[in-house]
Amino acid sequence: VQLQASGGGLVQAGGSLTLSCAASGNIVSINAVDWYRQAPGKQRELVASISTGSSVDYADSVKGRFTISRDNAKKAVYLQMSSLKPDDTAVYYCNADLSVINPHGIATFDYWGQGTQVTVSS
Repeated sequence: VQLQASGGGLVQAGGSLTLSCAASGNIVSINAVDWYRQAPGKQRELVASISTGSSVDYADSVKGRFTISRDNAKKAVYLQMSSLKPDDTAVYYCNADLSVINPHGIATFDYWGQGTQVTVSS
């Protein structure tokens, strides 16, 4: 079972990026997912959340600029980021509850993706 975050890169202020968080392996479903970010010298902060039922929530700092969405068939969650600012520069991580098949049946575990760097230049 693997959770992989991708899509980061270098973008100018005002630009856009879309991050992906994809689950692979013996996955039954990807459930609630959070996107976090951590800038150098700062604590990791929660950026956006999406529930199993697609209810969403955002940090005040990204409301109106970021959109979280999910594709259950692809077992993936996306974070569309627009009007990016230099303050958005950070490593972005996804954290997901995954229902997985194991020898005992189906169980739900918490997984972290490996992080993807987003750098916004001024």
